[in-house]
Amino acid sequence: MEKKNGSITLTSLREHEKEKFITDIQVAFKKAAMEEFGDSDDEVISKKEVEQSFHAEGAESYHIVRDGQIVGGAVIKIHPDTNRNALSLLYVNVNEHSKGIGLAAWQLIEQLHPETEVWETCTPYFEKRNIHFYVNKCGFHITEFVNPYHKDPKLCEEQESEDNRYGMDYFLYFEKRMK
Repeated sequence: MEKKNGSITLTSLREHEKEKFITDIQVAFKKAAMEEFGDSDDEVISKKEVEQSFHAEGAESYHIVRDGQIVGGAVIKIHPDTNRNALSLLYVNVNEHSKGIGLAAWQLIEQLHPETEVWETCTPYFEKRNIHFYVNKCGFHITEFVNPYHKDPKLCEEQESEDNRYGMDYFLYFEKRMK
């Protein structure tokens, strides 16, 4: 599959490309965490988490390509029974920020699934660029603020203990109603 918006193209991720996707997203996610919390050897997103997103029911994985170069990626989950779909992962390589790439890619994702009634996503509270992007650029609305006083009922105890790294016990859920 290939979908184009100006100089930005989404191309389906192939099996042999997944390791590079994982490495690239880890680098991109680490930058914001380092700016907020300082340098650390902790992972912001683990290989296991990314692989789980690849294999989730209804998952579609894409490279974001500009002028023949991979500049980011995305994983979405499509639920045709409810048309309530999710943006699981979206990243743009650090050296490509603020060039309109993320917005162009998001617009392509919306075009791929015009049947979507609601898009959902989430991000850690410290990802200020993401919050700005989802709310001010893409039209999402914050629907929930998860924190130590309001735990996420969707997370099991094991995930909660894993997600305490890099402030993951504070994050925001977003929705975008399409219809």
